Amino acid sequence: MKKQEEYIAVPKNTIAVLQKHGFQFKKQLGQNFLIDMHVLGKIIRAAEIGPGDVCLEIGPGIGSLTQALCEATLPAEEGTSDQPDAENAGGAAAHEAEKNAGGAAAHEAGENRCGRVFAVEIDDRLIPILQENLGDYPHVTILHTDFMKIDLPSFFEENHIDKPVKVVANLPYYITTPIIMALFESGVPLASVTVMVQEEVARRMQAKPGNKDYGALSLAVQYYAEPYIAAHVPPNCFMPRPGVGSAVIRLTRRSEPPVAVKDEKLMFKIIRAAFGQRRKTLVNALSGSPELGGNVRLADGGSLTLSKELITEALTKTGLQPQIRGEALSLQQFADFTNALASAC
Repeated sequence: MKKQEEYIAVPKNTIAVLQKHGFQFKKQLGQNFLIDMHVLGKIIRAAEIGPGDVCLEIGPGIGSLTQALCEATLPAEEGTSDQPDAENAGGAAAHEAEKNAGGAAAHEAGENRCGRVFAVEIDDRLIPILQENLGDYPHVTILHTDFMKIDLPSFFEENHIDKPVKVVANLPYYITTPIIMALFESGVPLASVTVMVQEEVARRMQAKPGNKDYGALSLAVQYYAEPYIAAHVPPNCFMPRPGVGSAVIRLTRRSEPPVAVKDEKLMFKIIRAAFGQRRKTLVNALSGSPELGGNVRLADGGSLTLSKELITEALTKTGLQPQIRGEALSLQQFADFTNALASAC
């Protein structure tokens, strides 16, 4: 049970850790450590972390966020009202209401169970620091590896993870999109992904057609999850300060995709090609795409050649004008257009 002033994210504590270990930041790893307790509390609340949860953190750094995850996943009787921004979380009131509603038995069976926290760090210099800073928490597992090299289905099976995981991370800007897509495309059970990302990237994730931020990332994220920007974070909340603002975005995993598409892989190839040359009409962007050139293999084993005539015919069948650009299509329209193409095989 840590007091507020004992958290690693307190600026003086972060400085003390860095000085003790003589740590030097590596710009190529995008290392910016969170030093704001208020923001830390917002992340924990946005991710809805509580006792018994299984959490996966990518890039824990010196353990600022990891420590908060460990505290939040302790059994209820071991928790503390002095967690980050606990006065705003309403935890005590919610617990009291639960007991009054007859939920004490359910609480005892579920929330009083200790959770698990997995922290994946690529920088070998940080492993001993993490082991020292998180030594008080037996329910944390520190993994020294590149997250992008983890076989997630095997990882979940080997660690006997039997419930949807909550991913929480302060992601390096340079690898944000690959990490998020790897998580969703892996097929592992995820409850949500709550991450600190560059503010521009957060806007792109929740953008709609007609918005300048709308693109392939918007469609990919919204196919798998419901995005919600929980907080905007200025540069002075990090050490060292990044050159741009950040945002905390929560991506709640959908139980099923919001559209029905016959060939998911084909749809995303079309989306990538459409936004790869977004100023071109969809007909010209797709017919000139290297990824879609020649015979395109379909999920059912068939194939088709995306000629301008075939693309125009599918657009017309979908109720779209041949002059339309990809940036004007919604996810539903991309699905309908893909289905029209697949049916032409």
